[in-house]
Amino acid sequence: MDLNNELNENNVEGNENIDNNEINNSNETENNNNSDNNSIDNNEINSSNETENNNNTDNNEAIAMENIDKKEEGEEDYKEKYTELKDQLLRNIAEFDNYKKRSENEMDNAKNIGKAELFKNLLSIIDEFDLTLLAVSESQEKNLLKGVELLYSNFIVELKKNGLEEIKSEGIFDPYKHEILITKASSEPKDTILETIKKGYMFNKIMLRPASVITSKGEKQNKTIKEE
Repeated sequence: MDLNNELNENNVEGNENIDNNEINNSNETENNNNSDNNSIDNNEINSSNETENNNNTDNNEAIAMENIDKKEEGEEDYKEKYTELKDQLLRNIAEFDNYKKRSENEMDNAKNIGKAELFKNLLSIIDEFDLTLLAVSESQEKNLLKGVELLYSNFIVELKKNGLEEIKSEGIFDPYKHEILITKASSEPKDTILETIKKGYMFNKIMLRPASVITSKGEKQNKTIKEE
């Protein structure tokens, strides 16, 4: 009995040892499997992270290139806008300069027209001076003549300083400066001015009054040639 009991006990212990060994082996296998699985998972995670990092790098490079392209396009747009504004500014400056010149010319013309009207009204006074000088010169009043000549001279000098110009009545008749009142037969060539009846005047190239003149017909010379 005792022997059987010992054997049974030994068998039980043996079986327990076997079971424990199997459990330990199972646990080791499971641990190894878990370790392998963890390694695989870590490798997959690392691979995924590397792929994601590579994708992020590619995206960053693409974004950087896109930003560079946008920057270059922006610079080109800025240059075009700058050139356009510069041209517009230069045109505005030129237009303003032309406007300023036109305004100055218009003001000068307006002043000249106003002065021309004033000088035109003074021509009758000049004519009266001329008649007075002619009348006084035929008298015996020498002092009076000198006084009138001095007054007339000073008056004409001041008018000429302000732009008055007497039209010359010499040589050949000029339709732009003279008007013919009388024509006479003369040995002078045709249209030669023989005498001035009334002086003509201009003011800063504005015609105030043409000179009234007598011109030659040229007939006297022709008759003389025929008689010969």
